[in-house]
Amino acid sequence: MPRTYVTLTLEDAKRILSAGEAKAISLGVPYNIAVVDAGGHLVAFVHQDGSLIGSIDLAIDKAVTARIFDRPTSELATLAQSGKPLFGIQESNAGKVVIFGGGLPVIIAGKIVGAVGASAGTVEQDIMVAKAAIGALVA
Repeated sequence: MPRTYVTLTLEDAKRILSAGEAKAISLGVPYNIAVVDAGGHLVAFVHQDGSLIGSIDLAIDKAVTARIFDRPTSELATLAQSGKPLFGIQESNAGKVVIFGGGLPVIIAGKIVGAVGASAGTVEQDIMVAKAAIGALVA
């Protein structure tokens, strides 16, 4: 019997992006926000007018990182410090692993169904935008 799993849909991703955009506007910072599905593949992306071009790949990579390691990227930042168990992890996956805050897995009914990545502000702002984005789906 084939395995089935739940994943984010395009409709879910649109809701996530809308909530993330609203938070970015409230912060006064134009953002790049990415949503990936359960397989870590890009579902939707927004590049707000005036957002940092260098943050495009960071937003996408934060979302992918949060999904492939099933944890917030801010946790990886702690675990990847010198002398810690995941030191050097950012060099894996062709160097696309992002180990600072702004990437969060989306968990519904105890299952990871995708992830979101936000980039353009401070790390704290990136985390706020990502949390607000996920809040559109997860109560």
